[in-house]
Amino acid sequence: MKQMKWLFLSLLMLFSLTGLAACGEESSSDQSADQEDQQQQDTEQQEQSEGNSEKTEQEDTADDLAAVFPITVTDATGKEVTIESQPERIVSVMPSSTEIAFALGLGDKVVGVSDYDNYPKEVLELEKVGGLQLNFEKIVSLDPDLVLANTGNGQSIEKMRDLGLNVLVLGAQSLEGTFEDIRLTGKATGTAEQAEQVIEKMKDERDQVAEVVSAIPEDERKTVWIEVGQDLFSVGSGTFMNELVELAGGKNIMADQEGWPQVSEEEVIEKNPDVVLVTYAKFVEGDLVEIVKQRQNWKNITAIQENQIYSLDGDIATRPGPRITQVLQEIAESLYPEKFNQ
Repeated sequence: MKQMKWLFLSLLMLFSLTGLAACGEESSSDQSADQEDQQQQDTEQQEQSEGNSEKTEQEDTADDLAAVFPITVTDATGKEVTIESQPERIVSVMPSSTEIAFALGLGDKVVGVSDYDNYPKEVLELEKVGGLQLNFEKIVSLDPDLVLANTGNGQSIEKMRDLGLNVLVLGAQSLEGTFEDIRLTGKATGTAEQAEQVIEKMKDERDQVAEVVSAIPEDERKTVWIEVGQDLFSVGSGTFMNELVELAGGKNIMADQEGWPQVSEEEVIEKNPDVVLVTYAKFVEGDLVEIVKQRQNWKNITAIQENQIYSLDGDIATRPGPRITQVLQEIAESLYPEKFNQ
């Protein structure tokens, strides 16, 4: 397009100059002045053309982010979900989905949440629709035009779909997957631009941590035991928490196992972690850090001897949502306080 515009302008100049040459009555000085005027006009036209082109590119970007309803998206179950119009009544049956909705500015459209939702504080005033066992009758009564769910909701997903509810299922198991969940929710709710802003902020937080820990030699990176539940439940490879530890410059001692394994005390002792991270303090009586510290069989573990036991906010650490990069920062600061607390 620019080449055609340049060709047009060149031809225009050529025709103008030819016309001037044919006019034998005009002096050479007049010809020179007219040429300068024409060149100035051509320059102004070109600048205007470039300005319009830049404006068009910006408008195209905005159009790419703007939702056009009805819209069809593919969710984490592989199902194509069609949303006829921008959702006005949303029920979220998983805390991570709720946090994404609120981060996208959809709080005023959320009419129901799970029993486990506690962030942001506005959710405490919303209708509750159940926990592990969802109250389907309650969900239907709220008349949602979109239900935000997660693969963790299991068979309840098909049950809700059988009831005629429009269900969008998220299912992140990584940081990149979390970005995609946010992007998918934004696309389905007409908030794609807000979604990109949230993702950009999270990426900035991730990159800040990565930059600091990048200089740590591999043989100096700390080994980490992550305890997500009583009876020694931990995290292995293929989970976002394992990824967060690695991004924070640590080495998960259970990375050789998949998912969320339950391991023996002997395994932890043998692998002798430098740092212990616990995520379930709110579910136990007393100080969980002190409880871990007092385990008789753990007294020779490096993390115990050097008092490197840290309690993470379990609500944030176990929810693949907008706050997950905050946990990344917290983990990195726990592993290498000298590099972050300066």
